[in-house]
Amino acid sequence: MSAAAPEAAERGVRRLDALAEPQAREALARCCGSHRWVEAMLARRPFGTREALERAASEIWFGLGREDWLEAFSHHPRIGDTERLRERFGASGRWSEGEQAGVRGAPEAVLEALAEGNRRYEQRFGWIFLICASGLDAANMLAALRERLRNDPETELRIAASEQDRITRLRLGKLLASLGHEQAASGPAAED
Repeated sequence: MSAAAPEAAERGVRRLDALAEPQAREALARCCGSHRWVEAMLARRPFGTREALERAASEIWFGLGREDWLEAFSHHPRIGDTERLRERFGASGRWSEGEQAGVRGAPEAVLEALAEGNRRYEQRFGWIFLICASGLDAANMLAALRERLRNDPETELRIAASEQDRITRLRLGKLLASLGHEQAASGPAAED
């Protein structure tokens, strides 16, 4: 990580702390689809540091319940469903597309197995298969999906919630970088 990246993240935290509530709500909703998580994060502002932001994000997330988790899961595309990412999920879809880059160029047989595995997973558990896909190729995602199909529903819910937490923290990092770069480009006056 370059020296500029932490500085941009810290500028991003300051910018997030200073955003008007509607803009902050929209920004946080891009990171996690749980309405209660977003509202609790808004109530915790100002964060002051990236570490405080990430700590609050995880504390709030793991303090929520099943229905809140399922709401957040519903805001994700299926692993491998790259065609509908942008049209259905807007800005967070672009993030999902990057996070799922490992499915690009995968053999057709692996993509078909992912699609079938997604269907089986949803039938078994009632929510989409959720995995922090950054850095994983399609074969590794498929192996994880097959392994997790063996879990009981409560174990799998906790695993999916942990994956959501990882995705949220990854997206918070992207948000902070974006806000930090916007602020740097617009100059010091943007901090006011």
